Amino acid sequence: MRLVLAGAFVTIASAVGAQPADSAASPPVVQDNSFLVEEAYNQEAGIVQHISTLAAQRGSRGFEFTFAQEWPLFSIRHQLSFDLPIVRSESSTGLGDIALNYRYQLLGDGTAKIAIAPRISMLIPTGDWRHGRGNGAVGGEAAIAASFVASRLFAAHTNFGIAFTPRARDASGAREDAHEYSLGQSIVFTGSPVIQPLVEAIYSDGSFGEQLLISPGVRAAFNFSSGLQIVPGLAIPLGAGSSRGEKGVLVYLSFEHPFNR
Repeated sequence: MRLVLAGAFVTIASAVGAQPADSAASPPVVQDNSFLVEEAYNQEAGIVQHISTLAAQRGSRGFEFTFAQEWPLFSIRHQLSFDLPIVRSESSTGLGDIALNYRYQLLGDGTAKIAIAPRISMLIPTGDWRHGRGNGAVGGEAAIAASFVASRLFAAHTNFGIAFTPRARDASGAREDAHEYSLGQSIVFTGSPVIQPLVEAIYSDGSFGEQLLISPGVRAAFNFSSGLQIVPGLAIPLGAGSSRGEKGVLVYLSFEHPFNR
């Protein structure tokens, strides 16, 4: 975990030393790049995003590192992406279940006041269910994200999702259908184009239990004349309700750049 954090900060420091965007131009306000909640903004044509997230919980030796890539399919209307998780339990480390995602830009885009984007995902059983890193069966998820620019100072993002895995395995090998529904909400203070505080809330309930997290955090945005944008972030997820007492740390790092120039 320390090596991952060190590598992230070295990368950021190297990029900051590169040629920045024209200081005379106003940098764009970053409305996306929430950590736990999806925004309803697909990637624009010719732009790809690489997202790394590292989450750990206090009192545990385990962590989860997720690498995601988001690619436009011909235009902003269609987007393909994947999520590749690396999970460490108390005793072992390995690949989790990979998600393959398709998302449709139903309404708006990153410049609109309101945007809506539904998503469907296939969950591939690449994780070892014996060590709690996967469900042991192919699953699916349907979700929808809605984004609303309330004013120059605030943007809000709302999620709703349902996941289902037929004949999932538990750690003993027993099979049973698994389901989960989830709700998410983030509010981002967009008064500054460079440093932006945010707070996220995630609620989930289903076969794997109930969880409620409130996660305050902060992110920064660095824009370069090449079209590269780097967004690092840090958050402290806190358990509430039945999850009271849980406390973690989340490190976020996004690279977004053109790929067809």
